[in-house]
Amino acid sequence: MNSMREIKLEKVTLNIGCGEPGEKLEKAKKLLASLTGKKIVETHTTKRSTFGTPKGRAIGCKITLRGNVATDMLKRVLESIDLKVKRQSFDAQGNVSFGVKEHIQIPGVKYDPDIGIYGMDICVTLKRKGFRIMRKRNPTKISESHKITPEDSEKWFIENFDVKVE
Repeated sequence: MNSMREIKLEKVTLNIGCGEPGEKLEKAKKLLASLTGKKIVETHTTKRSTFGTPKGRAIGCKITLRGNVATDMLKRVLESIDLKVKRQSFDAQGNVSFGVKEHIQIPGVKYDPDIGIYGMDICVTLKRKGFRIMRKRNPTKISESHKITPEDSEKWFIENFDVKVE
């Protein structure tokens, strides 16, 4: 196989949306920090919503994992959902997004009464060699044949993580 066509894991992003700043958000940040041991980033509203949330207010938190840490976390999270991913979770670029209803389903995580129970979204981004040209100062397009399709992504997940696509 051509090494340029090989698909690799670029990053895994864990996201918890709280909807409001305060104690709930602080507990979510504490949870992500305990899961990963990495720096947490707050997510903010971009514009005023119809629900009256002002622009720029912190409403969630996320963390981006790369390398071996991302692979290990992805294995644990996939085990928590019984290695099953819905076909509709794969987008047109071959990325995958799914959710975990309760963080205590993840293997090795115990319930902490100080934090409570939170659900989270997991977004997996895949890449091929040559994808960096899209992110340069003068970005260049990638040919259609080099892009990752949902079918390529499904095949990669089945081969690397024994995932069942439903």
